[in-house]
Order: sequence, then C-alpha cells, then structure tokens
Amino acid sequence: MSELGIVYALLGAAVAVLLSGTGSAIGVGIAGQAASGVVTEDPGKFAKVLIIQLLPGTQGLYGLLIGFITLSKIGVLGGGLADLTVQTGLLILAACLPIGVVGLLSAIAQGKTAAAAIGIVAKKPDQFGKAMLFPAMVETYAILALLISFLAVSGIQV
Repeated sequence: MSELGIVYALLGAAVAVLLSGTGSAIGVGIAGQAASGVVTEDPGKFAKVLIIQLLPGTQGLYGLLIGFITLSKIGVLGGGLADLTVQTGLLILAACLPIGVVGLLSAIAQGKTAAAAIGIVAKKPDQFGKAMLFPAMVETYAILALLISFLAVSGIQV
C-alpha cells in the first residue's frame, strides 16, 4: 500500500515540474518570436527584449522548486523513501497541482503579454519600464500558486 502513496507523491512532483516547465517553454517561445523580429530590425534592443522574453521562464523554475521540495520531503533526494499512505500521497499530489496548472496557463499568457510588451519596446524603447509591467502582472498569479503549493507541501506530515 505504501508504494502507491510514493507513486502519487512522485506524480505530484512530476506534475509540478512538467506542466509549469511546458508552460514556460511555450511562453518563452512566444515571446522569443517577437523578440527575434525586433532584433532583426534593431540589434541594439537585444538586451531589453531578452529581459522581457525571459519572464515566462519563471513558472518553470517555480515548478522545479516545488518538485525538489516534494522529492526531498518524501526521501527521494535525502536517502530512504518515506513510508507514505495512499492518502498522504494523494495529498502531496493535490498540493503540487496549483503550481503545475497555474504555471502552465500563466506562462503561456505571460508569453503572449511579453510579446506585446516587446512590441512596445520596438516602437518606443523609452517605455521599457511600463512595458515590463504588463507581463509582470501575470507573474502575480504564478507567485500565488507557488506560495499555496509550497505551504501545502510543507504542511503535509510525512
């Protein structure tokens, strides 16, 4: 029975990493397409558009953090595996879902918003600070999901 608990907990770590990482890859790709077009026309804007392009990548880092915390908590990274009940494994899986799902969706939305912000920088480079605010607003929800997943995983007794 404890083996199934570990499987659910590992699935939680995988969901956190895979979904948020996939969202980040898609989001960074969307923003990168816009950034490439701008740099083609004006290579001097490379640094500004690169900074904006990188913003959707944070969700993947958040998912990776929750994945590491989860693996550490269940003993995969620290030595012996914990003896988890099915219920505890499912709790860990549920605790990992917020950053996985919100990370996936917010990174894609942030990539689209970053692409639009890159368009602002292309036409008005002096508005870089304002342009950064639009994709940064999407980041708020990824941070909230990170917080709830962190608190939930940390609060589960193993």
